[in-house]
Parts: sequence; C-alpha cells; structure tokens
Amino acid sequence: MKSEIQLRGSIDLGTTKISAMVAEVRGTHLRIIGVGTAPSEGLKQGMIVDIEQTAAVLNRVVGEAEQMAGLSAARVYNVGVGGEHIRSMNSRGVVAIPDLNTEIDEEDVGRALRAAQKFSLPYDREIIHTLAQEFIVDAQRGIRQPTGMYGSRLEARVHVVTASRPALDNVAKALRLAGVEMGEMVVEPLASGYAVLDDDEREMGVMLLDIGGGTTDVALFVDGGVAASGVIGLGGNNITNDLAYGLRTSQHDAEAIKIQHGCAMTSMVNAGETVDVPVIGFRGNRRVTKHLLAGIIEPRVEELFSLINQQISENGLKKAIGAGVVLTGGSAMLGGIRELAEQVFGLPARVGSPREVDGLSEVVNHPKFATGVGLLCLDGQLDARRPQGVTGTKRLRHSFNQLKRAIASFI
Repeated sequence: MKSEIQLRGSIDLGTTKISAMVAEVRGTHLRIIGVGTAPSEGLKQGMIVDIEQTAAVLNRVVGEAEQMAGLSAARVYNVGVGGEHIRSMNSRGVVAIPDLNTEIDEEDVGRALRAAQKFSLPYDREIIHTLAQEFIVDAQRGIRQPTGMYGSRLEARVHVVTASRPALDNVAKALRLAGVEMGEMVVEPLASGYAVLDDDEREMGVMLLDIGGGTTDVALFVDGGVAASGVIGLGGNNITNDLAYGLRTSQHDAEAIKIQHGCAMTSMVNAGETVDVPVIGFRGNRRVTKHLLAGIIEPRVEELFSLINQQISENGLKKAIGAGVVLTGGSAMLGGIRELAEQVFGLPARVGSPREVDGLSEVVNHPKFATGVGLLCLDGQLDARRPQGVTGTKRLRHSFNQLKRAIASFI
C-alpha cells in the first residue's frame, strides 16, 4: 500500500533573504517542487521592523513557490523565527505515579512536561518549544520514552525556548497580510538541524552554528536531544560592514567582494593575489590584495567563534561535543571558515547542506536553505526524526486582535 502524498510549505524569514518552499512528502521521502526567494525587506537582525514591507515580500516569494509547484490553492506554511529575542533555559518537572501497579502512560508524561513549564515567565514572553532531554523514573536516568514502564516518581528534564510575544505577533500579522496560512513557528537552528545533521551526530554530541546575515543561531544536540541553544547578534552582515568601512566601498560591492574573494584565514591566501575594489568618491577601482581582505574578515569571524567557545567552555558543555561543529547558513560558505572553526574550537568542523532531498535539490542544496528544508520535515510521518517532546507554537487559530485581548486581560 503506497503512502499518501502530503503537500507542505515552509517560510524562512532571514535578515538578508526571505524564502518559501513547497514540497511533496510521501512517508519519509521529501521532494521539493517549488521555491521562491527574494532579498529581505522590513527585517533587521531576524526581527520585523516594517510589517507591510515584509508582507509584500512574503506574498511575492510564496506566489513564486506555488506557481513553480503548479498549485492553485495556498498551503499551510511552517515558519522559521529567529532574532536576539529568542531565549532558552533548562528546566525540570517531577510528578508522582499514584498506583505502582499501573504503567506510566502518556497522561503521566504530559503532567511531567507541564510541571517542567511551571516557572515565572514575563507576560511579554511566550514558550514556543519544550524539548525533552531525558526522563528519570525513580533513580533510573537516561530514559527517552517512559510510557509502559513502572515506577513511583517520574521526572522530565527539558529544554525550554521562549520568544518575545510582540515579535511573534508581528510575524503572524505579516503572514496574514500576505494571505499565508501559518502552521508552526519553529526556532531556526532547530529547523536547520533537521536538514543538515544525522542521527549519529545528534547522539554523539554536535554543535550547530547557523550563521545568517544578522545573527548566528547556536544549538547543541546531545544524546539525540537539545542540550542548549541561543542567538548571538553577529552574522555575515557584520563582515560586509567591516569590508565596506575598511575598503571605503559600498555595501553592495563589499558583499560581492566577500562572496567572490573573501577568506576567513589570512594563512590560506596567496599574498600576491589582488582584487579590484570600487572606491566611494573616486573614479575607477583600487587594487587591494586578498591578504588585506582576509585581514579584515578573520578578526570578525574569530570574534564570533571565540564568544561561542568561551560560553560553552564556561558552562561545561564543550566536553559533550564529540562529533564536532557543523556550520550552516549563507555565511557558512565563506572561504576558510571551516578551518578557522577547527582552530578556535579545537574540534572537527564541516559545512552542512540539506541532505536527503529530491526534486529541486540543485537549487536548495546550499547551506542558506537549511532552515527552509528543515521546516518541511516537521509534520506527519517525519515526526520520528524530531527530538521527543517538541511543542511548537500554532497561531493560525488566533487572530492578532484576539491575542491583544488575551494579553490585556492577563495584565
């Protein structure tokens, strides 16, 4: 008996680009049939600053993806969210099992997960994910699925991700203005992880760095679940800004030079190679060495990696990263960035692109599409690939005005 084909959509709201994808899913097989992408407008460092501009771009890229896929009706789209408003923490919840002769069931697991969410949360924050790390039954640790077991005490240890409620409301409104029906909101590194990591890496311990234009999303996967996550307000745009200032050229030209000639390690550049750079205020170009370019780029990338390395070292998390570091996102294609990551972290590193994708694979087989592809893997029969206990925010049932009334009544 053949599996039924499902149609799914995804939207990646990035600082430098907004993309939409449509895919056919049969069982665990993903076939991308439509892609739309355009430069971002109305976003800054992953957050919406102009709703109408963002809605206009959304309408355009979703229309392109659906036209390419030959669809006449809109799909439900999972949406990747990011920005420095994303926060995370680890929590735990403990419940008693009243009858020792009764197996632990899904209701008991649900009670433990809800108990782990009972902590003080400001009214302007919202939980968007509760990711189970492990369950403990009495004194037995490391349990992933406690249902069917016997015990008197069930503890859930979870990773909780929260976001700014107004920021999420802005995303929901932009999608509504664009005529897009929304499914789940998912933090971007979690989505990217589904696309570029394999099960062995998540089991052994791996750190994913999703380096976008405005921010870098960090997620540590250990024993198959998420051990830690966070967002740093540095990305590829900072490198572009440094080049524009250092070379006295425009942002547009600096971005092109970064993509074509940039390298994150001066030791990998031939000192004799040169590049023509258009200089603001002067006619013609100025010739500079690639060694000079790398000398501008390397300190910024090293700063980013050093900040992350310091944090995971101080928190004792680095020792859990047995499989090394995986770099993804558009800025992961910068020359020499993998080698610099290995040098700073002292761990093996690789650049991750979406895997196990058919259809328009030649289009999306690039680190910059990792979030979009990962978002397509979040429903139906692909749920087995998700860390257990993922709870996504579903906002399509609530209008913006209903959310405003709910917040007002809470205050």
